[in-house]
Amino acid sequence: MSTNPVLVVHGGAWAIPDDMVDAHVRGVRNAATVGWRVLERGGSALDAVEEAVVVMENDETFDAGRGSFLNRDGKVQLDALIMEGSTLRAGGVGCVEHIANPIRAARKILSESPHVYFVGEGAERFAREHGIVLCRNEDLIISREVERLREFQAHLGEQTPNIFAAETSVDTVGAVALDRDGNLAAATSTGGTLNKAPGRLGDSSLIGCGCYAENESAAASTTGWGEPIMKLVLAKWSTDRVRSGSVPEWVAKEAISHLEERVKGHGGIILLDPEGRFGIAHNTPRMAWAVRQVGREESGIQKDGE
Repeated sequence: MSTNPVLVVHGGAWAIPDDMVDAHVRGVRNAATVGWRVLERGGSALDAVEEAVVVMENDETFDAGRGSFLNRDGKVQLDALIMEGSTLRAGGVGCVEHIANPIRAARKILSESPHVYFVGEGAERFAREHGIVLCRNEDLIISREVERLREFQAHLGEQTPNIFAAETSVDTVGAVALDRDGNLAAATSTGGTLNKAPGRLGDSSLIGCGCYAENESAAASTTGWGEPIMKLVLAKWSTDRVRSGSVPEWVAKEAISHLEERVKGHGGIILLDPEGRFGIAHNTPRMAWAVRQVGREESGIQKDGE
């Protein structure tokens, strides 16, 4: 029996400024359009989330791929994970500096390696050996982020920033999908946080933290400050509750409440179950999102409490 496909994408949860709202809406809408084309023609959920995330990695609006935040040394270091709900196969990369689309490398690991995770130079070597062209780190850096880092570091001595604040810019991107065969998939990609220590990994590329997919429960992708999300293994926490019988709409809200109450974390989550029911929740001022399914095409900036 054929299942009605669904695709949900997010483009980060934080205090998105008024002058960046249109770019975020346009970016998630473009990602959803490309991912939906895959599902519409009978393609897999895995292909759909990969293609949707690639669009956002290529969009300098987001903290993924080119245009990502710079670390303390002024470099881009990228993390990504993709997971297939039917087999539980997953592929992830961390701290890569020469891969423009880390989700492509993650997919290669899922499809062509017995391993789940590669980091740094090992991830880049694997990617190159499997046909992915490496780039210079300079190719991933844009002037906006050079200036952002300069300003941030210039004010470090004046005050200690609250790195867990809801206003912290976290434009991590992600997607979850359900295809016609009833399979779920999830993908998440990020450049991490501004001025992060070199070698720091966030939640996005860690299985069960920032990303998880299982056909018997749900698919999830999170965004926000990674350390609190990691402590709760929030993506798996959420999918387990769907498996226990709760609907994604309510579980998403519970997950974000749990994040705030237990570890004072801020962020957002998208969640999708095998029946095509989904949830979107966050406790930051705004979150960029888009949804596509048969007869429905929506995108926007959700405000806290909506």
